[in-house]
Amino acid sequence: MAKETPSPPSMISVLRAYAAPIFIFILAMFFQLFLLPRSFPPSHYDVLGVKMYSPVDDVREAYENIASKWDSSSGNALPVDFIKIQYAYELLTNSVWKRDYDLYGIDESVHIIEELEKQYAVEDFAKIKLPLLEAVSYDQSKPERREGFMAITSQDFASKVQDSKPWLIQVYSSGSNSSAQFSTAWRRIVDLVDGVANHAMLELGDVKLVTYLAERKPTGQVFFRKGLPSIVSFPPNCKSADCIIRFDGELSTDAVTDWFATTVLGLPRVFYHTKETLVPKFLSKVPPNKVKVILFSQTGERATPIVRQAAKDYWNFASLSYVLWREEDASFWWNGLEVESAPAIVIMKDPGLKPVVYHGSGNRTWFLDILEKNKQLQLPQLRSTTSMELGCDAKGYSRAGFDTATWYCAILVGRQSVELNKMRETMCRVQEALSEHDESGETPKDPSIAPAAYAQKTKRLSFAWLDGEVQNKYCFFYVQSETSYDTCGTRRAPVDVPRILIVRYHRNATESANAEKKTSNWPKTVWQSEADDVDPAAQLVVSYDGPAETPEIIKWLSKMVADGDNQNLPFYRAKTPELVPESAEPMRSGVPKTVRATQKVLSLWKIIKDYLTDPRMGPTLLLGALLSAGNVWWIRSRSTQPPVQTNQPSTDQSDDNVEEKKKERKREQRRRNAKAEEAPASITDNEPKDAVQILSSGSDSD
Repeated sequence: MAKETPSPPSMISVLRAYAAPIFIFILAMFFQLFLLPRSFPPSHYDVLGVKMYSPVDDVREAYENIASKWDSSSGNALPVDFIKIQYAYELLTNSVWKRDYDLYGIDESVHIIEELEKQYAVEDFAKIKLPLLEAVSYDQSKPERREGFMAITSQDFASKVQDSKPWLIQVYSSGSNSSAQFSTAWRRIVDLVDGVANHAMLELGDVKLVTYLAERKPTGQVFFRKGLPSIVSFPPNCKSADCIIRFDGELSTDAVTDWFATTVLGLPRVFYHTKETLVPKFLSKVPPNKVKVILFSQTGERATPIVRQAAKDYWNFASLSYVLWREEDASFWWNGLEVESAPAIVIMKDPGLKPVVYHGSGNRTWFLDILEKNKQLQLPQLRSTTSMELGCDAKGYSRAGFDTATWYCAILVGRQSVELNKMRETMCRVQEALSEHDESGETPKDPSIAPAAYAQKTKRLSFAWLDGEVQNKYCFFYVQSETSYDTCGTRRAPVDVPRILIVRYHRNATESANAEKKTSNWPKTVWQSEADDVDPAAQLVVSYDGPAETPEIIKWLSKMVADGDNQNLPFYRAKTPELVPESAEPMRSGVPKTVRATQKVLSLWKIIKDYLTDPRMGPTLLLGALLSAGNVWWIRSRSTQPPVQTNQPSTDQSDDNVEEKKKERKREQRRRNAKAEEAPASITDNEPKDAVQILSSGSDSD
């Protein structure tokens, strides 16, 4: 029987099989012929016809040889060629420019070639003004440039960066025109970050440290993606190479400081508001326990790192906002906040109180002193984080010290409402009146308010207000009356009745000593546990039921303090409900998520671009194309290989063997059946066929 020969594969099937190798090969050719030449244009050494990194003497000799052959009257002398040669000569004969070009590939004036080519496209090259490049001397060692300048070298780098503060470093070149132009902005940046971070400058001549801070291409070559000057930074508590953060934006004071404060320091932003948005977007959204700080600016520049660091440090006490000063709004700000001009700082504390205004600008210490002095409300809020500090906690002590046995806390309780704000204003006036009282003055003072005034002066009397809705358990514990729902808990009716309470705290040294003696290692009974689970200080609470007038409230407070100090009141201890921890206002700091996602995409694109300029990519792609083509050929050759002839039996012989095996199995089955029929009965059978029951002689059967 004749063997059939397989038909040859079609061209389409071959192209489909080799599609991947062909694509990789085309990609390799495109890279070698188009991308690579653009990434590696002829160097300035090639223009002069000398070897790469040739010394200055060889460069001068090559230039003189070319210049001797050129003449303005010769017809083959083109201005374009002259510009490139003259540029290469001036660049490579300057020691600083040559160093930057050889080590880091920096050539920041290359755009001059294209500009001059357009300018002298058809003119005689003899009319070109020389020199093409203007040398710049950017020497930071001069006395007039030392302000705001701190040099750093590879020798002292390890010792200087040991502290935990962040670092901001500028990498510059003494021959760079861009670095010289950036010097003024750098001094301003140094002034803005002073006190928040360390700063230094690094010259390109320190190759060891520059190599450590610079970026690297896939080939290992050191380079600066954005040219010079280059801004790098180390975040707090990290000084390794993996922690380096590089600035990729526009070189300006505002952009660098904002990047440093947001990306490196992770500080919250301080936003600008207008007279239309200040109330709805800022004042109404600040929590009631925080001071409102408004900064008026004339320039509209972003918040400095110092201001943003202060916003982070005082986050639990104050909220900051900026307002751009406009002359047309001057009357509005004067009538509302009594601000005459900018710059100015406005501190807004309790409702109804007059804002505190500071005009002018000062240094960092001046600004922080203002915040520290005004960080607390005049009538602070009683919270889980402030109860101990205010002396309004039975588990704590008085603000006067641990030795004070009796102290007081006047608490204004109520839900957030207009009525509560009015009473807060009244309580602030009470505090001011007590603070102004002085028994030693020539003018006779009212003796009825002396006990409260003296208690406040000696820090035995504190004032606070409590949110009765948020702290409802604490509020109901002190306000035990039929109308307590008008003050505490969720609002059930459009009625809000703020209340003034005074709590007398008393610590008994004898009771405390006896409590310590009672402690033992034996397990406590249920009654002992309940008796011991109380606050250390005894509490007596009195509610004010008089008119909401400042003099009446002061007299009542003084009477309560006098009675608490002079009368022998019962020592009653109880377990006060815990203050509910209030949810803190979220701090929106650092880079937003959308910006971080964009930065990750851009960093990935940068990596791809770096690999596209790698000269090893072309040969790698060619090798990949060859390996892929060889793999496809091997697989196809094995699939089209004819079957190997073996000594296997034919089809007829196979059928005979199958029939023979079937017959053999049938014979074996018949032999097994015959043996089973001839076998005798076994004792394990249930009832043998020939079994007969024989009765014994002692049987009872009939």
